[in-house]
Amino acid sequence: MGKREFWCGLLLILQLWFSLGIQPALALSSEQQLVLQAWRTVNQAYYDDTYNHQNWWKVRDETIKQTIPDTESAYNSIEKMLASLDEPFTRLLRPEQYRSLQVNTAGELYGVGLQIGVTAESKQIEVIAPIAGSPAEKAGIKTHDIIVKVDATPTQELDLDTAAAKMRGPAGTNISLTIKSPGAQEKEVILERQKIDLHPVIAELRKDRQKPIGYIRLAQFSAKAPAETAAAIKDLAKKGAKAYILDLRNNPGGLVTAGVEIARMWLNDATIVYTVNRQGISDSFNATHEALTTLPLAVLVNSGTASASEILAGALQDNQRGIIVGEKTFGKGLIQSLFELNDGSGMAVTVAKYETPSHQDIHKKGIEPQLEVAASASPDAKNADPQYQAAVKALMS
Repeated sequence: MGKREFWCGLLLILQLWFSLGIQPALALSSEQQLVLQAWRTVNQAYYDDTYNHQNWWKVRDETIKQTIPDTESAYNSIEKMLASLDEPFTRLLRPEQYRSLQVNTAGELYGVGLQIGVTAESKQIEVIAPIAGSPAEKAGIKTHDIIVKVDATPTQELDLDTAAAKMRGPAGTNISLTIKSPGAQEKEVILERQKIDLHPVIAELRKDRQKPIGYIRLAQFSAKAPAETAAAIKDLAKKGAKAYILDLRNNPGGLVTAGVEIARMWLNDATIVYTVNRQGISDSFNATHEALTTLPLAVLVNSGTASASEILAGALQDNQRGIIVGEKTFGKGLIQSLFELNDGSGMAVTVAKYETPSHQDIHKKGIEPQLEVAASASPDAKNADPQYQAAVKALMS
């Protein structure tokens, strides 16, 4: 009798499921599980809870219904899902791309030394900044140049991380880039890959107008950047610096946490940045009363100053800690987090946007310097660098 009641009860439950359109759970393949993990990651973490004004559950259901016979098909399905968000910073990272990105933020890589992004309007691959001393910088590639081809492959056929991966490779090997500079014809540039040492800080004491100035060039917010910046500030202070110039030109960003740590070296009691999540809730990072110096500060920026660099520049500007000199910054105000998937691939997902301490949303707008100065044709020549000279003059006054 008990068994009969059990089977009757089970049949009633199944009839109820089907009458409500609910299907019993079926075993999922590993490829389907990978797609679902990617979907759940976006569902839980993505900063826009409208998912680009679409039904994200419907996207899930339509994707899972499709045949996903192998891992590459799973990757293609994930990329198609993410493309519907129409936001280039949220993207799939295949295993080799995920490992490469982790190496990059750790501080070393082999390649041509370009930081790249995707233009919001045309979706073309654009140079954010060449890394100082890299083959790309020596070849004259500049911020806002468009990369038309990597070797013979048009970049319209490549996503951002695939293009970056193709530029990396063993030291001593060559790669061809077709470059389109604003207002100029396309040109082919042959570059030899090298080991790119991402020592993010260059520092020296300079005596300009008889005043010792500590010059700190911060090239990238890698894991090494906070420790190297702190060491530079302390060393320059021992050498007698009476003011500082912090050069963030062509710094494309990197780790937000590194930017916050470095801001704390200049600020004693202040808000550094607000982050705004999908619920519109603001969180903040604040100074911790541990500033390493209170001496006068000027900050150099340009159109290659992006992301974490803009967090730092915005914090110093809004708290009136330093004068910002140069040109309007790039305007990337979105924050990504990395998530590892079960097969060793990963995802970069935009989890929040940030606002400066005065609640400026600088995404696609950038930060306007208090002292706007155009760059010269040879910004590395100290005496021919009008932005640097303007910063020195501002510190003198």
